[in-house]
Amino acid sequence: MIKRVKKLPIDLPVPEYGDANAASVVQELLGGKFGEMSTLNNYMYQSFNFRQKGKLKPFYDLVASITAEEFGHVELVSNTINIVNKGTSFTADPDLTPLQNAKNKRNSYSFIATAQTSMPGDSMGNPWCGDNVFSSGNLVLDLLHNFFLECGARTHKMRVYEMTDHPTAREMIGYLLVRGGTHILAYAKALEIATGTDLTKMLPIPSLDNRAFDTARKYEERGHGNVLFTWNDTGEYNDIRQIWKGTNPSSGETLYVKEGMPQGYDIPELEDLPEEFAPGIGPDEYQQIAKRLLSNL
Repeated sequence: MIKRVKKLPIDLPVPEYGDANAASVVQELLGGKFGEMSTLNNYMYQSFNFRQKGKLKPFYDLVASITAEEFGHVELVSNTINIVNKGTSFTADPDLTPLQNAKNKRNSYSFIATAQTSMPGDSMGNPWCGDNVFSSGNLVLDLLHNFFLECGARTHKMRVYEMTDHPTAREMIGYLLVRGGTHILAYAKALEIATGTDLTKMLPIPSLDNRAFDTARKYEERGHGNVLFTWNDTGEYNDIRQIWKGTNPSSGETLYVKEGMPQGYDIPELEDLPEEFAPGIGPDEYQQIAKRLLSNL
């Protein structure tokens, strides 16, 4: 089971302006082939289907704990899209066409289907598909796939960073570049233990240090690239310490495991959009709902 916590891993900035076209680009980092939906579901099903969890526990603990982190990454990218995807419509009578500007946006579907919020799809509106999940049952093959998946995800983050300068998008991408780099290194170390092959000599892929990106630099300096969390408070996944050890090849700093999860920050509140009928609860209806909620207590 996964415990739900109402927090995001970083404090997302919420500027006054949005950029709907930038939000559609960020969708690739959520529902694209190398997006967070793919990393979450790949590791999740590999952890579900993992054979000999006891005998190979350090490897299972690694995949399972990263799975839990990826759920938070899906939530982080989704909230980023929700923040960036604003400012296109206006509140007015339906006959004044308050959604008229949506016709000229790349992803008009989000205005129609999700009231200007995230969806499990890529930057072109294609839905995320379970065909993106790779769970072969072979430990080395699955770890090698995960290493490749994280490298592909890093490449896409770098490219999307170069496509938009929206502060919310760049803050999220900077953080995930660092955390994604952590996962790349984690799978490389797991493969070295499983096969004796040192993949860390190939890193980083692409060959550009995270510190080249302004919003990633501070997370590197704070040591976010050196820690893996267990996402568990009872010691059940602590054997990742047998894999996540030594030093970070990019900085020389010590790698360490921390039980539990990051501190977390508040999830930004989404205001109502009357022109989208979302959430569609007016003052009168709210009062009626409040009365029903408080009745018979």
